[in-house]
Amino acid sequence: MEEQAIQAEIEEIGYIASDELQVGLVERYLQELPDTLIRLGVRVLLALVVFFVGVQLIKLIRRILRKSFERRGVDVGVSRFLDSFVKAVLYMLLLFMIASSFGLDATSVVALVGSAGVAIGLAVQGSLSNFAGGVLILLLHPFKIGDYIKDSAGNEGTVEEVQLFYTRLITPDRHMVVVPNGTLANGNILNMSTVDNRRMNIKVGISYDADIRKAKEVLLKVLEEDPGVLQDQEKLVFVEELGDSSVVLNLRCYSTNELFWETKWRLTEKVKYALEEAGIGIPFPQMDVHMR
Repeated sequence: MEEQAIQAEIEEIGYIASDELQVGLVERYLQELPDTLIRLGVRVLLALVVFFVGVQLIKLIRRILRKSFERRGVDVGVSRFLDSFVKAVLYMLLLFMIASSFGLDATSVVALVGSAGVAIGLAVQGSLSNFAGGVLILLLHPFKIGDYIKDSAGNEGTVEEVQLFYTRLITPDRHMVVVPNGTLANGNILNMSTVDNRRMNIKVGISYDADIRKAKEVLLKVLEEDPGVLQDQEKLVFVEELGDSSVVLNLRCYSTNELFWETKWRLTEKVKYALEEAGIGIPFPQMDVHMR
């Protein structure tokens, strides 16, 4: 009985000591909590200051690079591409530095990134292909900023910017087309700005009853009188095809790249008026039905 009483007394003392220890830990935690919050707040504040200063430094570095590119006469597309690349790299380094200040182990991060490299590569292989395509475009120069191009998918427009993964085109009706660089690098590209002049073809149908020779003379005169048509280049009006309801004539001439669309639109309108004044009809699509 005495041994049981002693054992019970020891257990009671242990419970009391454990409760006192827990109370002491809670009191110690509460006492240290303000200091911990202050240290955390100071660290967060320093991180914000570092981020703000880092952003300003990144802007300064990019500004210096852009001015250096301008002095050296670097192609606009190359300079914009490199500017985007440097921006992405510098921001990644800045975020990595801030994360390291909160106790992030650099070695662990490098190992994690290395082990996940294969999975990430498979997941973003399309983006990597676009990035590689952008590098090829800048190295091989199939086009440059300001060129009017058309790709194998039918997208066409003036090159506005070559970014890390995409190229932006501005269409004649002022729409923006974003084309992946991988598509441009691996497909056919029709660059319409490599030469100063550009050929245009305007097709118009005339009635089968009309005088083809007279129509050709009228249309050729339209080409000769238009100020946007290059008179020292070839000008032709010929029968393109014998359509279902009309004889299709093709007006072929040349204009400068700057005046191409303006000249084409103006000529299309002039063609209609000239044919009407000459008494040459432009028929509607029609079908003859024979009843038995």
